[in-house]
Amino acid sequence: MAQPTQQAAAIDWRTIVSRYQRSDTGRAIAQVATTLVPLAALFYLMFRSLALPYWTTLLLALPTAGLLVRTFIIMHDCAHGSFLPSKRANSIIGWITGVLTMTPFKQWRHDHALHHASSGDLDRRGHGDVDTLTVREYAALTRTKRLKYRLLRNPFVLFGLGPIHVILTNRIPPRGTTTEKRQRASVWATNAALAVLVAAVCLWVGWRAVVLVYAPAMYLAAASGIWLFYVQHQFEGTYWREHASWDYATAAIRGSSYLKLPAVLRWMTGSIGLHHVHHLGPRIPNYALQRCHEENEVFHDVTVITLAQSVRTFRLTLWDEARERLVGFRDVVIPRALPAGQRT
Repeated sequence: MAQPTQQAAAIDWRTIVSRYQRSDTGRAIAQVATTLVPLAALFYLMFRSLALPYWTTLLLALPTAGLLVRTFIIMHDCAHGSFLPSKRANSIIGWITGVLTMTPFKQWRHDHALHHASSGDLDRRGHGDVDTLTVREYAALTRTKRLKYRLLRNPFVLFGLGPIHVILTNRIPPRGTTTEKRQRASVWATNAALAVLVAAVCLWVGWRAVVLVYAPAMYLAAASGIWLFYVQHQFEGTYWREHASWDYATAAIRGSSYLKLPAVLRWMTGSIGLHHVHHLGPRIPNYALQRCHEENEVFHDVTVITLAQSVRTFRLTLWDEARERLVGFRDVVIPRALPAGQRT
C-alpha cells in the first residue's frame, strides 16, 4: 500500500482539492429540498400507517432513516463550511438539520474537526474514533478490562446499543474550560429546540405516535451512521502511526476507505463513501466528491469496500503494530498471567 503515499507526495494534493472546494448555492438548495420535503412526506406516511399493522410503519422507517442520514450529511457539510458559500447560511442550515437529527451542531463541528486533524494518529486517539487498542495495549489489560473492550467492540453492542448511546450522550454538554462555552450552549440550544418541537408535535398527534414514528427511523439512521463511520476507517490495511511519523495526506488516503454503495444508498449517504476524498479535502461539498475522485488518479489506488465486504470488517478489533494492520482477537495470542506464586 505504498503507492497512495508516493502519489500524494509526488502531486500537490492541495492544488487538486482546491479546485473542488467551491460551494454551489443552486445544488445546495436543491439538495435541501430533495431531502427535507421527502423526509416530511415519509414521516406523514408513517403516521398515517399507524392505522395499519405496525410492521407497515417499520418498513416505511427504512427509507425515512435513509433520508435522516442524508439530512445528517447536509449538517456535516455545513460543519465543514462547504455546503453553502455563506458562513451564516451554513450555520443556520447546520443547526436546523442538527435538531432534526438530534445532533448539537457547534459541539459536533468542534469534535469532528479534531477527528479530521488526528485520524490515524495513535497518540491522539479519542476524537470521534471507534475505540481501538493496539495488540500491546490489549495484552497489558486486566482480564476484566479485556472483557469490557471485547463487549464494546462486539457488533451487537456497537451497532445495537451504540445508537442509543450516541443519542443520549449528545444531550449532555461537555465539561471544560471557558473555551467550550459555545459547545455547551450548542447542546442546550439543541435540547431546548428538541423539547419545544417534540412537545408541539405531541400536542398535535399524541406522544405515542411521536415515539412509534420517530424512534425507529432515528434509531436506524444512527445505527447506519455508526456503520458508515466504522467501515470507512476500520479495515484491515488502514493507517495508524505514532504522531512522530504520522502524515495527514497518507492518513487520509490510506486510512479511509472507498465504500462503494449501490446508487440509491450513495444518494442517501451523500457520497460519503468516497471517504478518502473527503478526508484529504474536507471542504469539498458532498455533491463534488464523485467528480473529484473520477478526475484525479491520486484517489484511484485506495481500499475499496463493497456492501457485502463491509461485514467482514466487524471481526477486526486490534491494531497490530508489528504487521501494521487491523486484526481480530483470534489472530493474536495473549499469554496468560502466571499464578502469584510462580511469578519472578
